[in-house]
Amino acid sequence: MAKPQEKVSFGQRLKQIGMVFSFTAKQDRWFAPLAAAAVLIPLALTVVAVVLWGWIWLPIGILLALLALLIVLNLRSNKAMMNAAEGQPGAAAQIMESLRGDWRVTPAVSSTTQMDMVHLIIGRPGVILLAEGNPQRVRGLLGQEKRRLSKVIGSAPLFDYVIGQGEGELPIRKLRMTMMRLPRNLAGKDVNALDKRLKALTARPQMPKGAIPKNMRPPRTFRQSRGR
Repeated sequence: MAKPQEKVSFGQRLKQIGMVFSFTAKQDRWFAPLAAAAVLIPLALTVVAVVLWGWIWLPIGILLALLALLIVLNLRSNKAMMNAAEGQPGAAAQIMESLRGDWRVTPAVSSTTQMDMVHLIIGRPGVILLAEGNPQRVRGLLGQEKRRLSKVIGSAPLFDYVIGQGEGELPIRKLRMTMMRLPRNLAGKDVNALDKRLKALTARPQMPKGAIPKNMRPPRTFRQSRGR
């Protein structure tokens, strides 16, 4: 199920916006001048409107300036985040977790010690596999996951992408748009049922933290797998 969103106070919201401003300004040298223009141009027009037609235009002009600033912030911050995410392990899963809508994300269902990984996403389009890392190695991981999932997903559509800049790969800056453009093939109840089946498939027994006592017997399922 989609995670319920926690309520954010006004002060926390302002702090978040301030962090986005700071991050975007560090990553994008054009952000500061564009933000300044987005504020100054509407305010300059507001001054002219106030002189000609009265003070009623002052609050309208201030709202327009704030709106223009938020639009610039949204566009440039998204671009800055995509640039920062380029080549970062696990970035595709983080983007999917922040995507609007009902997306069930399981990061790194398959991985290697070289930080190659395949993420599993379940949503209205169907089942999606996103691979990050060395293209040759992750294509092998993708093939293994597709064979494993094909046994339980039934007729649900299966999409797979390799994140990268090479031929046939999906640039991470286009990931969000690509996911939103996928057809909605499943109803909500189908997504829930598929999520349950795949969670049972990917569930792994949890090992206790710390040293394992010598007199502790392994789980029954582990003993059975050893005996095969």
